[in-house]
Amino acid sequence: MKPNAITILGGGMAGLAVGYYAKKNQLPFMIYEAKGRVGGNTVTFHHNNFAFDSGAHRLHDKNAEITKEIKTLLGDKLNMINVPSQIFHDGKLIDFPLSPLNLLKNMGVLVFLRAGFEVLRARLQSAEFDGSFETFAVQTYGRDIAESFLLNYSKKLWGLPCGRLSANIAGKRLKGLDLRTFLMEALLGKKAKTNHLEGSNFYYPSGGIGTIPESIVTFCGDEHIRCGSQVTKIFRSSDRIEAIQINHEELIDTHSDVVVATLPLNYFLEILEPRPPDEILALAGALQFRNLILVAFFLDRQNVNPNATVYFPDIEYPFTRLYEPKNRDLTMSPPGRTSLVAEIPCQSEDVLWSSPDGELIRIVRKHIEHIGWIRKTEIIGARVKRIEYAYPILESGFEEKVQLINGYLKNLVNLRLSGRNGRFMYSWIHDMMKLGKDITEEIK
Repeated sequence: MKPNAITILGGGMAGLAVGYYAKKNQLPFMIYEAKGRVGGNTVTFHHNNFAFDSGAHRLHDKNAEITKEIKTLLGDKLNMINVPSQIFHDGKLIDFPLSPLNLLKNMGVLVFLRAGFEVLRARLQSAEFDGSFETFAVQTYGRDIAESFLLNYSKKLWGLPCGRLSANIAGKRLKGLDLRTFLMEALLGKKAKTNHLEGSNFYYPSGGIGTIPESIVTFCGDEHIRCGSQVTKIFRSSDRIEAIQINHEELIDTHSDVVVATLPLNYFLEILEPRPPDEILALAGALQFRNLILVAFFLDRQNVNPNATVYFPDIEYPFTRLYEPKNRDLTMSPPGRTSLVAEIPCQSEDVLWSSPDGELIRIVRKHIEHIGWIRKTEIIGARVKRIEYAYPILESGFEEKVQLINGYLKNLVNLRLSGRNGRFMYSWIHDMMKLGKDITEEIK
């Protein structure tokens, strides 16, 4: 490695993004990835002639510069998709993001008016905002709508009561349900719908979301990526990352390098030598990540429904989302066939995480059969995938913990943190690319 090279810890989308912009700027770099492949949780799995992603991924056009960059990278492999998403609640499919006009249609006038009064009452009676997602949701939507569509779903997704979750879990998704939008929709109909992060229009690559990291690898070159290279120790002085240990044996000097860490923030601190103070390790130990189980069914039928994603807030269902990969890209299933993938968030200590694949398949199949979406005779195969570190759990007060940890790490002048796990932030692919660009421009 040349002096002032970039040592990148982790080959997920965040690490690959740094490598991509380093290559563009002719900066020397090396990516160290523990697994036998790169991409992290941005990956497309294959089963016979079927393909499915590690979640209901999509590429949001929220940064024109990054979108243009990815278009240049993927060329004709990147397509604009116009497919809706909905919520399955009480046997009905309801538009998501929530729409006043659609809620009025599905809930009825009396229920909708009651929800409107609840919003007014919540805002008039509310004390100082406590920062929790529950308070935010109730003040924004009223108790009925919040519980029906948001609170139960969020508890399933994050594994904590919503009173303990930060309002930051809402991101930019939950907007639009207000008097102004209601009047616009009432007068102009669906044409007046506001733009949302989870709207119907999004970009998606041919062949699955894994096409993005695969294209970055092709651009960067295999010589810049070392798979099967787990970072097991990080050695520091008072102001620098001096070296990293790979697979408990190989020592790599990083004194003259910029080290970009995309490893989970708590793991990074655990392997730091000398060890950080106990109070910093305690803060790191309080940061939790959510795992994800995918249960995919391969079906001998043309299609199930026209949605990109269907959300399941009702507590009776163990999964939070179902998605049909074919609705994003026809090549994800063979002609005349389709697939359906369920997402089950959980913790490593939960019973479901350690349940046999066959039991998980049986549980999910029973629920999907019950709602009438598939029949047992149509299933020609099934597969289970387990994903660790799928989401950082944004518990109330996490911001202060992360700020204190970052304050401790800022003394390491050659360290940069990036990615959903490295920065403990809920973010998307375009965010990872933007972080990679900003870091390499700063280094340059």
